[in-house]
Amino acid sequence: MIADFYPRNIVARLFALAVTLIPLSVFASMAAADVAAMKQFWPRTNFEKTTIDLSEILSGGIPRDKIPAIDAPTIGTLAQGAAVYDAREPVITVTVDGKTRGYPLTILIWHEIVNDQLGGLPITVTYCPLCNSAVVFDRRVGDKVLDFGTTGNLRFSDLVMYDRQTESWWQQFTGQGIVGEFAGAELKILPVRVEPFGVFAERNPDADVLLRTPGFARNYGVNPYGGYDSGEQPLFPGIPEPEGIAPLAYVVAVADQAWSLDLLREKKRIEAGDLVLTWEPGQISVLDNSYIKESRDVGYVTVQRKQGGELVEVLHDTTFAFAFNAFRPQGTIHK
Repeated sequence: MIADFYPRNIVARLFALAVTLIPLSVFASMAAADVAAMKQFWPRTNFEKTTIDLSEILSGGIPRDKIPAIDAPTIGTLAQGAAVYDAREPVITVTVDGKTRGYPLTILIWHEIVNDQLGGLPITVTYCPLCNSAVVFDRRVGDKVLDFGTTGNLRFSDLVMYDRQTESWWQQFTGQGIVGEFAGAELKILPVRVEPFGVFAERNPDADVLLRTPGFARNYGVNPYGGYDSGEQPLFPGIPEPEGIAPLAYVVAVADQAWSLDLLREKKRIEAGDLVLTWEPGQISVLDNSYIKESRDVGYVTVQRKQGGELVEVLHDTTFAFAFNAFRPQGTIHK
């Protein structure tokens, strides 16, 4: 998040220095001391109602909504998208009631949240660059339709969202309410794919696509976290490390099981029970080169389940090993 303001190499050096010189217990006390500030800046949030230890919350270095959610998406045709997006750029493909839309990560890396309607359903499309986690939610809870913004805070380096109706805080990785009126509630997660724009357009000729929103001073096409997915550690400290795999190794997570992208790239296809995971080349990373179109090819993943002689889409996320380990501590990573 603070990469919006400072080059990541400078931020990384600052944190490396801080971790070297300051014990982690001090980081914990600093976070705990911020609870008073949280209450001051979030007077509508009920901090007495929480499902987590508030000391796990760290500031991303910026205030709420400094990374602005998109509330009035600009939607265009595939032809309009093809004029802007490289065929290898990743998009989140969402289908609701026969209507399909693509949400490019080159936009979401700057906004992290899109509040939208698709096929008559209110949805929230999210992307946390620090976890490489792309998750889409049905934004209805009970009789309320929520819309979301960014708190400016992180938990285990993952985006903490808030809903504007109650100012409850939500964990992006899991869709769970963690602080406030909706603590303990859970948003429904929709099955999606992250795939290259060219593949998305070929598979869905009647789809439309999110276009760059006028009025935002953002350098679309540039990665503000240059070199992040080649690093050794997450940007923020205090996150439990996974065993036997690099923290920033890509993994494909399905519930409490995950497979390393390196393994899937080697095998090309993995069958695990009724699950079928496949890897194909042709998709570039948005977290590699500062100029995204010059980034390396990391490929893309499809995860399906055998059901009645057919293959159906399965909830999954291609994320980093440290994030899977933090939020699925009892899970297994197949390497």
